[in-house]
Amino acid sequence: MKKRKIELSKEKKYAMLKSIKKFFLNERDEEIGDLAAILLLDFITDKLGKEFYNKGIHDCIAQLSINVEDLKGLEL
Repeated sequence: MKKRKIELSKEKKYAMLKSIKKFFLNERDEEIGDLAAILLLDFITDKLGKEFYNKGIHDCIAQLSINVEDLKGLEL
């Protein structure tokens, strides 16, 4: 199976970088630069993002299974 990479639009990446920098400033009273924010976002996307993505896929499969069972109940 081919490994997939999570791709972000430039706009989404920029917004996420702003959020990371704001988090560090508000929650940790640290001002981090663009490079640190980029490295953190890349780490989250590359190493942790697939776990959240897969969780979403599994939740979707579970919900689809429930919906299929509901449809079976409509059979005549």
